[in-house]
Amino acid sequence: LSLKFGDVGNLKGLVIRLLLTTSYYQLSVQNWFSLHRLQLLYNHSIQATFNATRIHAPSSYSYHCEHVSSLQRYDALLIPSSANDLSKLWEVTFIDFQIQGFNIQEGHFAYAKDCASFFSPAILMGLVMSLILLLVLAYALHMLIHLKSLDRHYECKASPAYFAQMKDSDMGDEKEPLRNSGNESYELRNQDFCKIYI
Repeated sequence: LSLKFGDVGNLKGLVIRLLLTTSYYQLSVQNWFSLHRLQLLYNHSIQATFNATRIHAPSSYSYHCEHVSSLQRYDALLIPSSANDLSKLWEVTFIDFQIQGFNIQEGHFAYAKDCASFFSPAILMGLVMSLILLLVLAYALHMLIHLKSLDRHYECKASPAYFAQMKDSDMGDEKEPLRNSGNESYELRNQDFCKIYI
């Protein structure tokens, strides 16, 4: 597939040649096309050659990518064919690139297979965060399931309580004066003090 710029100023002699191949894959039970190589020709001489990577789609589809470039910042799908080639002097970038080599009907692109990966960094981070949240939830459920019921333990001990002198005459048999310098205090002999442990 050759793209000729025709009479566009300085690009009059420039031709971009895309070499496409088609192959049958038994696993997918269909033909796939691939962009094998990209060549830049100027005045009928090859100026640069790039090998294409990961540019492929089923033959009944087209291939679409936001950037197809030889630059690393665009994921470099075009790689210079050799270190000694003049390709190192060229930077090629296609924006909103779409191609279909075979089974073209009525001059329109078929449904596009996009180059966007299913596992982009944003998707991977979302999956990791979801996994962490699921682990926290599983740990919380585990702790709730194995939570034991509270047991109550009662322990009653006799403890002396001291009260100031009271004038009730009916409690005389339960009070015994304590020897103390100054104020008189009484101890309740039958006073029980209970502690509750939960």
